[in-house]
Amino acid sequence: MEFENMKETCASSRNVFDGKVLHVFVDDINLPDGARGFREYIKHGGAVAVLPLTDDGEVICVRQYRYAIGRVTTEIPAGKLDAPTEDHREAALRELREETGARCERFTFLGTYIGSPAILDEKIDIYLAEGLCFGETDFDEDEFIEIERIPLATLVEDAMAGRIMDGKTLYAIFKVNELLRRRREGRA
Repeated sequence: MEFENMKETCASSRNVFDGKVLHVFVDDINLPDGARGFREYIKHGGAVAVLPLTDDGEVICVRQYRYAIGRVTTEIPAGKLDAPTEDHREAALRELREETGARCERFTFLGTYIGSPAILDEKIDIYLAEGLCFGETDFDEDEFIEIERIPLATLVEDAMAGRIMDGKTLYAIFKVNELLRRRREGRA
């Protein structure tokens, strides 16, 4: 295994908080040089996100208040998995429909985003949805969301200017922008 000399191993693990979404652990570990250490980290059941792109090059974004940072953010539709065994593609299609009312003809896996690997094991599978048609939204009862169509080029500019701060959204914006560039050049 590459970088085997960097591997840390668990000597013991303690669950110090077991919430509905987050599970906090403190592990005593063996460091690569044989010394002991500890790691505090959070386990999360995983999530999915979708960048819905209209035929006109607009992205269907959601704006919502994020309590942890005390502000409204602009994001792509996303949500946690309902169960650890839930199919990620199906979960992403569900979130797309619930948050935007959209269904799609084409669905492309863009990759997996890991936002803070030093303290959080959450993995977010991200998709591109194209060929959209719209119906009714179905927000969760604790979601208060505004939907907005924003040109992808504007989102790229907003990201470069620091106006978009959500990591999964930044990942998706830049990945889709590059994918579309490669398509235009006949390389994708």
